Amino acid sequence: MATVSQSDIEITVQAALLRHGAGAFAAAEVARAVARAEAAGNRICGLYYLESYCAQLTTGRVKGDVVPLVTTPRPATIHVDARMGFAQPAFAYGLAPALDAARQFGVASLAVGHAHTCTSLGYFTEQIAQAGLIGIGFTNASPIVAPPGGKSRVIGTNPIAFSVPDGQGGLALQFDQSTTTVALGKITMAKAAGEKIPSGWALDADGNPTTDPEAAIGGSLVSMGGYKGWGFGLMAELLAAGMTGGVLSRDVKPLKAPEGLPHDLGQYYLLIDPSTSDAFGDRLAALAALVDADEGGRMPGQNRVLADPVDVDPVAWSQALELADMND
Repeated sequence: MATVSQSDIEITVQAALLRHGAGAFAAAEVARAVARAEAAGNRICGLYYLESYCAQLTTGRVKGDVVPLVTTPRPATIHVDARMGFAQPAFAYGLAPALDAARQFGVASLAVGHAHTCTSLGYFTEQIAQAGLIGIGFTNASPIVAPPGGKSRVIGTNPIAFSVPDGQGGLALQFDQSTTTVALGKITMAKAAGEKIPSGWALDADGNPTTDPEAAIGGSLVSMGGYKGWGFGLMAELLAAGMTGGVLSRDVKPLKAPEGLPHDLGQYYLLIDPSTSDAFGDRLAALAALVDADEGGRMPGQNRVLADPVDVDPVAWSQALELADMND
């Protein structure tokens, strides 16, 4: 592994994006998200994506220099048109008015439409929680999931993220998970490494269980918990596409393909002010105590520590330096 500071990751990614056509604000926001993903050990959403970001900037599949458009169709409803640009700067444009609306009305929604993939959804709900509000997020992706018992890919891995503030500027609870048994990135990484995948992750094109990542990519992923995960995936699909104007998963081409139509995805967030309930803090503390009572028990996301410096994949880091023209 290569050991690199978070700051160096951010600087290098920003330079690579600028070199390939991103505007200064977009490059800074995306670079911050990539560095944070690497620091959290989430390599699938970190440097792993940089090559495709740069390639898609070059071909125009993602627009790197657009200014997101924020509108407020109703007082607690914030819409951001990412204009086929990156999701990170679009979210940044909408966050402040969404926070203000939630504090005023108790609940607000933030819909980011016509955006590139956001990769780590929890990165965004965490920002909501760090501002003192509960954040719930939904998004969709390229189609890779068939209905239980079926073969036709209808929806994506469609993550759901949930972040809860601890009242002190940190997180009391956070989870960010796909509605499939495993994220698609783990399948593609296994394929690149020439490794098998565990049984139960995916089906081949004929609907049979497979441990071959290539067959899985040509087939479909399995919803977590069968019909239960499928239902959550459909909910995420409807909110992410229907409430933002983004496309259904079926119309999204492979996310990392250098050419093709823009992703045109949506990310939908609910912001809830816990101070509207006098009981919330007490209930949160009581619940956390119940979880802690069992040895090894913990709230999801509790005690997470971000690495700095970060152990990164040396191949991915070398590629990042090359993309940024910083090898010398």
